[in-house]
Parts: sequence; C-alpha cells; structure tokens
Amino acid sequence: MADPRIGQSLAELDTPAYCLDIETLDANIERMATFLADRGKQWRPHAKCHKTPEVTRRQIDAGAIGVTVAKVSEAEVYADAGITDILIANLVVGRPKLTRLTNLRRKADPLVCCDHFAQAEALSAVCQQEEVTCRAIIEMDIGMNRVGVRPGPDTIELAEAIDRLPGVDLVGIMGYEGHLLMVEDPEQKRREINAAIGLLANAKEAMLAKGICCDIVSAGGTGSYQITADCDVVTELQAGGGVFADPFYLERCGVIGLEPALRLVATVVSRPALDRAIIDSGRKSLHWDIYPPQVHSTVEGSPLPDAVVKSLSAEHGTIELGPESRDIKIGDKLLLIPGYSDHTTVLHDDFLLLRNGRVETIWPIVARGMLQ
Repeated sequence: MADPRIGQSLAELDTPAYCLDIETLDANIERMATFLADRGKQWRPHAKCHKTPEVTRRQIDAGAIGVTVAKVSEAEVYADAGITDILIANLVVGRPKLTRLTNLRRKADPLVCCDHFAQAEALSAVCQQEEVTCRAIIEMDIGMNRVGVRPGPDTIELAEAIDRLPGVDLVGIMGYEGHLLMVEDPEQKRREINAAIGLLANAKEAMLAKGICCDIVSAGGTGSYQITADCDVVTELQAGGGVFADPFYLERCGVIGLEPALRLVATVVSRPALDRAIIDSGRKSLHWDIYPPQVHSTVEGSPLPDAVVKSLSAEHGTIELGPESRDIKIGDKLLLIPGYSDHTTVLHDDFLLLRNGRVETIWPIVARGMLQ
C-alpha cells in the first residue's frame, strides 16, 4: 500500500515532518562534485548527515567514488545497498566489530582507520583467521586533539609496523582539520588548514621514502572543503554535509555556493503572547547544540523575517515573533531549517522528498541507530 503522504502538499502534512527538497539536493551534489573534479580530487562523502543510501547513490552518479561512514554497522547497510567502496572513518576495536568487518569484506571493500599498532594487530589476527585481506589507513592527529597518531616519527613507525602485518593492506593516511572549520578570517583559515594538511604531506613523503604505500590521503569536511581541495597532497575529500547545506556551514564556516535543502514542517499549537508562538517540534525532532534551527516561512511561502527560535523543550519549540511575524495563528504550519543536520537526521525515521512543494517519494533513514 502506498504511503498516504506521497502526493501531499506541505500544508497537508502531519507534523513534525522532515522534508528534503530534491532539486536543491541534486544541485548541491552537482556543485560539490564539479568543484572537486575541477581540482582533480576524488570524492568519498561522509554519510553522517543523511544515513540514507539513496543520497549516496546520487553522489556516486555525480562522480563520487564511494562513501564514508562512522560505524561497521553503517557500512553493512551501505554494502547491502550495493555500495562497496566504504571508508569507516573510525577506529574498529573489539572482536565483535572485527568479526563483522571481516564478514563485510566478503561483499564489499572496506577501508578502516588505525592510529595504534594494537588495533592493526588485532585486525590482522582476525583477517588471517577468516582468510581475508582488509585495507587500512593511518589516522593522524593534525590538530583536532581527538584521535590520531602524532605526526612525525610516531606516524612512520606505525606505518612500518602495519606494513609488515599479514592480512592488512596499508594504503594511505587521513586527517581531519575539523578544529579549523570556524576560523573567521578567510586568509587565516586558509593558512592554518594548509599547515594542518602539510603534516599529511610530510608523512606521505616519509612513507614513500621507505617504500610504504600512500596512495590515499583523505581529509576535508564540508566546513573546510573549499580550501582543503586546493591542497596538492590530498587525494580525496570526505565532505558530505554540504549536500544539505546547513546554516552551520553557510553562516559559521563560510561555505559558499550551496543552498539549504532541508525543511522541518511544524505546526503552531499555542500563541501565549503577542510576541511568542509555540510549535509542536522540540528536541525530539530538532537539534540545537551545534547551531540553532531557523524559521524560514509559512508553508504557503510568506516570509517570517523576524521570527526566531528561542528555545526547545522535549516536545515544544518557542518562537519569538517580531512585528512582521505576529499575524501567525494557531494551526498555521511553518517551515524551519535545521541548523545542523547530522544531529537532526538521527531523530527521524524518513525523509519526505519534495518537488514543487509536494511529496514525491519517501526515503527511509535506514542507517539510523547503527551505533556499533
């Protein structure tokens, strides 16, 4: 039986409804793919903003070489969907995960991160037992102070040790310049990103001098990809969130040339004061901590330029209304733009794909809840 939401207009949708404009999505994908191709870079976009193979397929159709995920269980979802070139940009530790990884290897070609010999040694042992070979990449700490081996001798010693392990095929290095996404001055941001990526360049040079493979140098989040793509040493970028173009990226990270593709439809359920409206969407359907959601318009398209989301509780959102937005009433439906989709998508079961203001199809968020 067809989902009754298909064909509905924005005004007809029950709320909260998590919507994705398909034409804006496709335009953002094409712009990112073209930007990277023009610079001779491969694109392996991270799926954390959408967790949906349908989005990745559109990216691959536009030129992406595969997908980046955070968990083995997410990689399984993408492999089941026929997507086989998968970077697990995380450290895979523990026998249950390693066993799943080697099983995954039988139907896909995963690439897994290591920043310590203990991880690679355990991977080697399981790969030998299961008679498979798995690609590995060394994650370096280029300034995030999160995970990653220290640049310099520690990286090269680790590369030499992993390169000797049976069952593990070391193919390169990666680093994430995420600590620099919000540097405000554009020239300073470029200088600091170039310095961070320079640590990867030094490591690649040292690895090649020792005869160690370094075909892949992976980096670049959405908030920095328009700079990182100009770094010669980088072979592929993981930037994925730009396909949704959240306000966080456009307003806080200075990303240009993309348009927000997501909308959350919410209903006004109370008007307790002239300058305040309450909607039926709170922290269970919107995320706030990284960047606040924004009020866009009514579903009919009337702009609400001075309506601001002031707070979220579990089930309610409080919107402060300026003089130009005070005509809204109980029952009106509003369009909000999620401030940061990575933490919003995980709150929903599916995307309602919009074309010309109507639901054309529905994409289940099938990798939601894949935490292992």
